[in-house]
Amino acid sequence: MNYKVLTFLVTIFLLILSSCEKDEKTQTCDSDSSNNNLSLPEESFDYENTEFPNHFLINDYPANFGFQYAAIESDNTPLDNPITNAGATLGRVLFYEKELSANGTISCSSCHIQEKGFSDDALLSLGFDGGTTRRHSMGLTNARFYETGKFFWDERAESLEDQVLMPFQDPVEMGMTLDQIVQTVSDQSYSATLFENAFGDNIVTSDRIAKALAQFVRSLVSFNSKYDQGRTMVNSPIVDFPNFTLEENLGKQIFNSQNLAAPSCNSCHLSEAFTAPLLATNATTSGTNNGLDLFSTDDLGISETTGINGHTGKFKVPSLRNVALRPPFMHDGRFSTLEEVINHYSTGIQNHPTLQPFLLDDSDNPVNYDFSENEKAALVAFLNTLTDEEFITNEKFSDPFQ
Repeated sequence: MNYKVLTFLVTIFLLILSSCEKDEKTQTCDSDSSNNNLSLPEESFDYENTEFPNHFLINDYPANFGFQYAAIESDNTPLDNPITNAGATLGRVLFYEKELSANGTISCSSCHIQEKGFSDDALLSLGFDGGTTRRHSMGLTNARFYETGKFFWDERAESLEDQVLMPFQDPVEMGMTLDQIVQTVSDQSYSATLFENAFGDNIVTSDRIAKALAQFVRSLVSFNSKYDQGRTMVNSPIVDFPNFTLEENLGKQIFNSQNLAAPSCNSCHLSEAFTAPLLATNATTSGTNNGLDLFSTDDLGISETTGINGHTGKFKVPSLRNVALRPPFMHDGRFSTLEEVINHYSTGIQNHPTLQPFLLDDSDNPVNYDFSENEKAALVAFLNTLTDEEFITNEKFSDPFQ
């Protein structure tokens, strides 16, 4: 063989080899995904040893806030699926894997965007073939702290493990079958290693896919906002925070106030994770009807799942963490701004047959909070303190295919 030809071939071989070598920090060239540039750290991010602040572990509300609880009391992590570093790492990859849609164009992250608090700024999200979802994308921040463990606006998923598999099989969202999902995941070159790390062998099943995705979603906990930073400076959530402006402290006071014309905002957005109420004795849902409509017509809410008339017009209560990043608001995205949301509670609550009882006055008419313009602005300012910049930029929650 000609010496120059041999030298050329050796050079090409070395270039190809070096392009797939690991550098000191990441693993590359290990995916057959359409993204084809999976990059994971040599040492896994820590998902399993989350150090929650004390205000997530201890209920510091005064005794007269009898409905309050510590966020950790509502943890829905099942005993058979604790968060592990390897499991959540696999879940992160699957969450961002576009090959898990019928035409390889979208992933879970297409409708749950990190910088949007793992929600979507579109009124309705786009599916793989351009169709739109029925409801607005709910943010996933602190999904771990919904006591019932039920998911979707209508609570049709009994657990997060059930929920994560449903969008794959939805004919609008991702258009796959479970068998196709299992086969597609098995076909990815990263699959064997990541499944072995997470589960002890490389066997791919829908149950394992669900568990890994649920682990990643439960790891999406947010507790480093301006609110949390201020909370570490005081011993109670209802006193003024030293790092807040006068307006932000006023908004927090209104949010927690028990002296309003109707129950305080934290009557529905409870604990310092600002999620849903704990399930009441003999209750079958913690969802509620906040008076968006006078009657329910095309969307019956939780009653579509349970068949119970008393659940008509009720929907799951979303967390307020990172809420300012998540417009539009409500299950149908009808409100474009936080100001519109507050106006609804101020003067727009409708007397629906299943309206939350504490939103009715003594004459069974909807209450009006009648916030002043200054109070409305203060509430918006407070809600903005729940934005966690570290959370929405944290690499361990980001797209590993970038």
